[in-house]
Amino acid sequence: MRNIVLIGMPASGKSTVGVLLAKALGRDFIDTDLLIQAGEGALLQDIIMDKGIDEFIRIEEEVITGLDCINTVIATGGSVVYSHEAMEYLGQKGIIVYLQVDYEEIKRRLINITSRGIVFEEGQDLIDLYNKRLPLYQKYADLTIDCGGKDIETLVSLIKDKIQK
Repeated sequence: MRNIVLIGMPASGKSTVGVLLAKALGRDFIDTDLLIQAGEGALLQDIIMDKGIDEFIRIEEEVITGLDCINTVIATGGSVVYSHEAMEYLGQKGIIVYLQVDYEEIKRRLINITSRGIVFEEGQDLIDLYNKRLPLYQKYADLTIDCGGKDIETLVSLIKDKIQK
């Protein structure tokens, strides 16, 4: 069974939807951000601040290309799309589902933007980040789910139905 890989902006619901989707499908669940934190023994924000963006992306790529799982729902970090190698690896092992959430909703949800562990380039703000990542999410997605106005249970059912077709 192929993996289901969730991609999208921070606060798009990847981890929350992922856990419930895995439960609904009887699959395992992996959150790559948690794997990175466990491997590095530090919070994402601390890794980014201490080691820098390039090293964080390298670590993220290493963690992802080291995954050896099947029949698993994988919630990725929002920055995973910065690594072509990681995205190619994920695409070979599963179906990539982009949880699309509009900018205003992301802005509303991101109350802990400075401590969440988001890969921001110097001088970049949230709208810049959104605009930079949007085409990357679209590029790598096998399936795009518009999350606008849908609750978590509806999203889980929608993804489940589309995956099973």
